[in-house]
Amino acid sequence: MTLLIVGIIIFLGLHLIRVIAPGLRQSMIDSLGEHGWKIAYSIVSILSLILLIYGFGQARQVTGMIYTTPVWMAHVTLTLMLLAIICLVASLLPAGHISVKTKHPMVLSVKIWAFSHLLANGETSSVLLFGAFLAWGVILRIALKRRERAGELTLRPFVSGKYDLYAVIIGVVAWALITFKLHELLIGVAPIVN
Repeated sequence: MTLLIVGIIIFLGLHLIRVIAPGLRQSMIDSLGEHGWKIAYSIVSILSLILLIYGFGQARQVTGMIYTTPVWMAHVTLTLMLLAIICLVASLLPAGHISVKTKHPMVLSVKIWAFSHLLANGETSSVLLFGAFLAWGVILRIALKRRERAGELTLRPFVSGKYDLYAVIIGVVAWALITFKLHELLIGVAPIVN
């Protein structure tokens, strides 16, 4: 459980640097340069993500249940995950209506992903992991809203509605791949139990 907690703190803390220590990021850029900062940030992100994943795998083997969810909750989770993946895809494409209306579709995607997994997973390690990511998403969204109001952040302008169609099509295909094959292959848990 310790490795999971350390992984969560490092990974999510790193992704909240601008919120919790705004001067640190700029001082690192000043000392390392923009390129050096991006390299260091990427390396620490990848290493902390590996630690988080490994720690979660270890913790799942020893932690108990906090709550048990009804079987039908898996269907709610699957539906929410479809929305999460569509939002994620929309965040990676030029802005369509989805991006413009949600403002920060990637952050929304993470929040939906975390919330939906909390609905389906009541084991201690899962609650800790998904609860931490949900809290991160809420904190980051509040911080982004403040930056928008202060004029420090400009939202992406609308480009075309065709990117919404692309987001939905790619999102549905990705959701199907994850749901019917990749989740079990990578995580070891089948989202749909026969």
